[in-house]
Amino acid sequence: MEISEQDFTAAITRGEQIRQRGYAVAVDYDACQRRFVVELSNGVTVMVPVHLLEGLSDAQDSDLAEIEITPAGLGLHWPKLDADVYVPALMHGAFGTKRWMAAQLGASGGRASTPAKASAARINGSKGGRPRKQV
Repeated sequence: MEISEQDFTAAITRGEQIRQRGYAVAVDYDACQRRFVVELSNGVTVMVPVHLLEGLSDAQDSDLAEIEITPAGLGLHWPKLDADVYVPALMHGAFGTKRWMAAQLGASGGRASTPAKASAARINGSKGGRPRKQV
């Protein structure tokens, strides 16, 4: 794939605009809290629990502690895990791919217990439970 000079210049400009909103200058792994603390160039500090980040929740503390900031400061990289996180995505609340985040949301929604859900479950149980699928 060949990139034109115009495309290259446009990409550099977009990167500079993204960096103006803040980029990582320091990152640390807090093993006691199992979270990452990312300091940005604009003075903002972002703390993200490990379990929220796709591909990192099952990792060992020693692997999580080895973090690199990409040269532009827009990415975090864990070499032992071959995992990457885009810093601007963290700031927007995106902690993984759309598919992974949808699965996480669905799993947490299925675990939700509300009075209405408990009541519906009792009513359905008194009727013999969930109807069988018609094959």
